[in-house]
Amino acid sequence: MISQNFSKLLVQSVRNYSTSNFFVSGTGKKPLRVAITGASGQIGYQLCFRIASGEMLGKDQPVILQCLELPQALNALKGVSMELDDCAFPLLKGIVQTDDPNKAFEGADYALLVGARPRSKGMERGDLLKANAEIFSVQGKALNNHANRDTLRVLVVGNPANTNALIAARNAPNIDPKRFSAMTRLDHNRGLAQLAEKLKCSVTDIEKFAIWGNHSATQYPDVTQTVVKGKSAKTLINDEKWIKENFIPTVQQRGAAIIAARGLSSAASAASAAIDHMRDWTFGTNGQWTSMAVYSDGSYGADKGLYFSFPVIVDKNGKYEIVQNIKLDQFSQERFDVTRKELLSEKDGVASLLPN
Repeated sequence: MISQNFSKLLVQSVRNYSTSNFFVSGTGKKPLRVAITGASGQIGYQLCFRIASGEMLGKDQPVILQCLELPQALNALKGVSMELDDCAFPLLKGIVQTDDPNKAFEGADYALLVGARPRSKGMERGDLLKANAEIFSVQGKALNNHANRDTLRVLVVGNPANTNALIAARNAPNIDPKRFSAMTRLDHNRGLAQLAEKLKCSVTDIEKFAIWGNHSATQYPDVTQTVVKGKSAKTLINDEKWIKENFIPTVQQRGAAIIAARGLSSAASAASAAIDHMRDWTFGTNGQWTSMAVYSDGSYGADKGLYFSFPVIVDKNGKYEIVQNIKLDQFSQERFDVTRKELLSEKDGVASLLPN
């Protein structure tokens, strides 16, 4: 027979276990509304479960997922919703399934704009830009009219992400453009991983790494300021050729390499980067640099109004600041100018569709 004392101890241990952070239900906190577009796609699917489990906004923050899909994908979205139900996430307080952006963004505190028109065979880049301009202009207007403007944080993941962020923000004139951003955190994470492998260190040992410019093959992964355990990364690497001919192209072209290897674009890593981006934007970076494509205030000569990736620091209240007073050497300035010109070209390509 089990002794009475042992029974009491067992009951007490179960009580302690069931009230741990793993099982917390967020009781007493108002749920935050998180909109996800393209929610049944590869990236959106990953995001739904990670957000519902508390990985983005914390293990004590309840959420309502507001999922937007194309009409023809609503049945797939229903399946995603069923799976979310089956996970019995304590923090998940509701799921909205819709093909109407106005409903998806109703009261949204966070919006992850993942769904975008992919480039099809034979499609010119200009046509791709215009097709996405139509999508993101509609979503920008819906955010402007229905989202919670006081709390809203928007992350554009769908490519071309920087210009799609510009389009959405320009179509939301009543929302602070600093509440919009585009994702270069995936590029940032890719760079950290490559450096950690090269230097045989942990990614957490690496500080002051940055991605400048566009989320494209013109982005500039910059190690000129990077330190590893307090020592210059460039000095530790001691191989300028490796940086210019191996490291930078590897980070720039990693997405294409993944497509070549698995036949599909990055999904899990993209979702993970989106979670990192939003979590840091909410809780801060503890004084550390990260990379975000944000509304340019003209810093470093990036044209005001572009969504340009900079090194940023986010404070504990979720306010980001572009890191200032970084001296760009000649090579860095050249790389900076290339990605800046590409973003200006993209902007020109959709100029007729941008509100004045």
